[in-house]
Amino acid sequence: MIISASYKTDIPAFYGEWFGNRLRAGFCKMANPYNRNQRSTISLRREDVDGFVFWTKNVAPFMGVLDEVHKRGFPFIVQHTINGYPRALESRVVDAGRSIDHLRTVAQKFGGRAAIWRYDTIVFSTITDAAFHRRNFAELASRLAGATDEVIVSFMQLYDKTQRNMDEAARRDGFEWQDPPAETKRALLADLAEIAANHEMHLTICTQPDLVVTGVGEARCVDGPRLMEVAGRPFRSQLKGMRAGCGCFESKDIGDYDTCPHGCVYCYAVRRRDVALRRYQGHDPESEYLFPQGSEPPEPEPPERGKRSQLSLFPEDR
Repeated sequence: MIISASYKTDIPAFYGEWFGNRLRAGFCKMANPYNRNQRSTISLRREDVDGFVFWTKNVAPFMGVLDEVHKRGFPFIVQHTINGYPRALESRVVDAGRSIDHLRTVAQKFGGRAAIWRYDTIVFSTITDAAFHRRNFAELASRLAGATDEVIVSFMQLYDKTQRNMDEAARRDGFEWQDPPAETKRALLADLAEIAANHEMHLTICTQPDLVVTGVGEARCVDGPRLMEVAGRPFRSQLKGMRAGCGCFESKDIGDYDTCPHGCVYCYAVRRRDVALRRYQGHDPESEYLFPQGSEPPEPEPPERGKRSQLSLFPEDR
């Protein structure tokens, strides 16, 4: 079994002590995000875990835990997002230069196949237009050359909660955003793929196979074969995407939604940033669960509006 930690929250940046405690205990407990009364126990014992995939925007606080994971014989891959975006989009993310140094450290200590760069999520706005992405991506790629052989990208998914958060940020910080047509995205992808190749990286795209162009592959964020390379041994693993278009191998995720306080307004895993911050501040590193279960009243769920096929550059007031 592969353990994903976690596409729902940033465990390395904010919950490293909790993870280390659960690793030593040999298990953690999870609540179903859609029915909190459904609980499960996830084994973290060496004989049950083939490897870990860690997702983060700041691996620095987790380096000591990675040392322990390595010493215990677990192979792992670090998926490290480095976007270099304005604070209006990522209010609490560590400086990109520091993140680059941290990912280089992962590659130096544990091998280049253990390190993957994510330029994710690609947001089109008046402060991050296509020209910004070409320039910004080229700068980051040049500084990450030699640290990784893959960069994973994706374009913003238009979930209702993402639209609400983007609209609120746009009003607050005075920018405009849009979801451009597919041909605009493909044109950008082709340019980013060429830039990546010039720095000996293969560009892949996550869960959006309809946008694949020459030079771009379909991402396997939970990549069984790559993890086997890191491990130096084969293990049983099968493709089992988490949603349509997903190329991931089967895994168990041990994170929880609405627990990451990075403050990224485009994030699909956080509906309410105030709730995420409160849960982080109230979490107990000694708990079997990531955050206390049943300790909060349920948050009111705003009515769903459904996806928009195309957004205006001028989000309407609500």
